[in-house]
Amino acid sequence: MAGDSELRRQLVELLRGGHAHATFDQTVKGFPQDLLAVRPAGMPHSAWELLEHLRITQNDILLFSTQSNYVSPKWPEGYWPSAAGPDGVAEWAQSVKLFLADLAAMESLVLDESKDLHAPFPWGDGQTLLREALLVADHTSYHLGQLLLVRRALGAWPA
Repeated sequence: MAGDSELRRQLVELLRGGHAHATFDQTVKGFPQDLLAVRPAGMPHSAWELLEHLRITQNDILLFSTQSNYVSPKWPEGYWPSAAGPDGVAEWAQSVKLFLADLAAMESLVLDESKDLHAPFPWGDGQTLLREALLVADHTSYHLGQLLLVRRALGAWPA
C-alpha cells in the first residue's frame, strides 16, 4: 500500500528488537552449551525449549502469512520441542540460523510494498500481514525475555 513505508520501517525495527530490550543475537550469542538443556529452579523451560518454541512459532506465523494451504502444528505439542536440550551445539546453531532466516523472510514480506498490510488474508478469519508481524514481534519479545531470565538464573548472562 502506497504511503505506509514509515509504518513498514517501524515494523521491521520492532521485529528486530533492541532499543529497550536485549536483541535475539545478544540473548543467544555465546550461550554455554552445557547449560542449553538446564531448567533453572522454579522455571518451566530450558534455553533450548525456548529457542525452539520461538523458531517453530515464528515459522508457523510466516508460513500462515504466505501459504493459503498451510496447516499449523497441533497445539501445544507442535510448538514445543520434545527434549529439554538439543542433540548438540550444531542443533542449537541450526535453530538460531533458521530463526534468523525466517525473521529475514518476515521482514522482507513486511517491506514488500506490493503486500497490503491491512488486507485480511483470504484464507484466514480476519488476520492481516500487519497483525501477523505484530504477533511475531510480541511473541518473540515475550519469550526472549524468558530466555534472558533463564540465562541470568544460570549465571550465564554477561555482567
